[in-house]
Amino acid sequence: MTPVDLQRAVRRSSRSVLAPKRLKYSPGNSPAHTPRKKRRTNMHDDQKSQNDGNDVKEEEDVENSDVEHPSGGHGGLSAYELERLENIRQNQAFLSSINLLQATEDLKQLARPKPSQRGIMRSQAAVKEVLPARKSLRLQNKEAVILTLPPEPRGMLTYEQSSPLKKPPGPLPMDPVNLEEGTKLPSQLLELCSEDLKEERKTMLDLKGYRSALKNMRITEDRVAKVVKDRIFSAAFHPCSSSLLMAVGDKWGKVGLWKLGGDWDDDGVLLFEPHTRPVGCMLFSSAHPTHLLSLSYDGSLRCMDVEKAVFDDVYDIDDGLKTFDFMSHDCSTLIVGNWNGEVAIVDRRTPGNSHESLHSLDPKAVRCVSVHPLQRHYFAVAESKIVSIYDGRCLKKVKTQAVSQLHGHSLSISSAYFSPGTGNRVLTSCMDNHIRIYDTSAVTTKSPLLTAIRHDMHTGRWLTKLSAVWDPKQEDCFVVGSMSRPRRVQVFHESGQPQHSFTDDENLNTVLSVTAFHPTRNALLGGNASGRLHVFSD
Repeated sequence: MTPVDLQRAVRRSSRSVLAPKRLKYSPGNSPAHTPRKKRRTNMHDDQKSQNDGNDVKEEEDVENSDVEHPSGGHGGLSAYELERLENIRQNQAFLSSINLLQATEDLKQLARPKPSQRGIMRSQAAVKEVLPARKSLRLQNKEAVILTLPPEPRGMLTYEQSSPLKKPPGPLPMDPVNLEEGTKLPSQLLELCSEDLKEERKTMLDLKGYRSALKNMRITEDRVAKVVKDRIFSAAFHPCSSSLLMAVGDKWGKVGLWKLGGDWDDDGVLLFEPHTRPVGCMLFSSAHPTHLLSLSYDGSLRCMDVEKAVFDDVYDIDDGLKTFDFMSHDCSTLIVGNWNGEVAIVDRRTPGNSHESLHSLDPKAVRCVSVHPLQRHYFAVAESKIVSIYDGRCLKKVKTQAVSQLHGHSLSISSAYFSPGTGNRVLTSCMDNHIRIYDTSAVTTKSPLLTAIRHDMHTGRWLTKLSAVWDPKQEDCFVVGSMSRPRRVQVFHESGQPQHSFTDDENLNTVLSVTAFHPTRNALLGGNASGRLHVFSD
């Protein structure tokens, strides 16, 4: 076979190969979209007639199909697409008729309730200044500036601290930092703090009546406010009964006052800066209602005197104060504990800001001190893994013998408090996930354990540790925060029986580590890690 004949044979065989089949409803199968290629004129007659027959059949199939041509009245949409659009329209009309779309949006808003906007957050919100866009020198058509490096420093480098370790000694003026400079304290604050306190104590209720009183306590939106800027470490109720006045201390030494329903600026909130580090403990003086004592980790213990409008110096060391309590009924003598395992006896009547005596108790730390409400010379100290009861009349500089000890704790103890009325019980909170109640009716060498309640105490590094505290109106009941969900605050009887759980889906969605009951009214406060106070009251 010659090369010419071979080329013809190959060419004839390529013509006889079947073309790939196309789908019936393929977009490329429509003549309107894909023009058919012109057949070669040198095909055989039988193949040409066969292909012509196939073309006629394909055109008939296209005409009988659901595909519409662009020249139709529906913009090139098929019957299937038109039916689909009609179904979508009917479904949307049905959803709109039952308000399902609006209900979905409402559920999204309820899923994450916004925190309360009351308090200092509104006035402290910084207005963002709109600055002009930055442009390089090249875009500004400017010459580059040649900079020369400064000479290398010689000698040792010294670093300046961003903030002082402590406020200057001496009295500090009560100037609210959340108000304009020069603004005086509201006159209602002095009137409220000077209110005559009722001497009679509220009668102790039976458990049924006590549970009923707890159930009547509610929280509303106006009972949540941001009182300080950072995490709350301590809180206390003022003993006045006409209004609810609360004080809190935060992580960076700020002290906030909040009168519930107050009409002065920031929804009744006043913010001060008497310290520079966490305010670990604060107490109102029962003998002088205008005095609030606050202790800070920076080593300072100050007294806020509303009548004088100053923060007076009470006690001062270099660093590391942790806790304090009043040792006398007139609140003039204090016992102060520090992180070095020492307690100091401080008399406020003595000039200066030093102690009367200093005593070393525990080599690690003193985490909490609590004075017996009746026998004021006894005080309980939460040490590393044990609670010891000491007699203040027999204290030595070192190696003081404890009158009684409360054993059974396997990890560090957060707090230990005498019961408020009789002191017959000591309530302890331990990091081994237990709350314990001891019988101290007779101060003996070893006080027996009455009850151990399992409670999750692991808050992590970003939350203040949980501490169970007594209700001053109820000798045998106490309150403690909780890590459980939904968020709550729990009240227990000394027998371990739960009495009530304070919950609220709208206004309580955070862990309230710091809790306290009002001394005379049915009111409970809880502080969280963002500086907000939550108040339950009747």
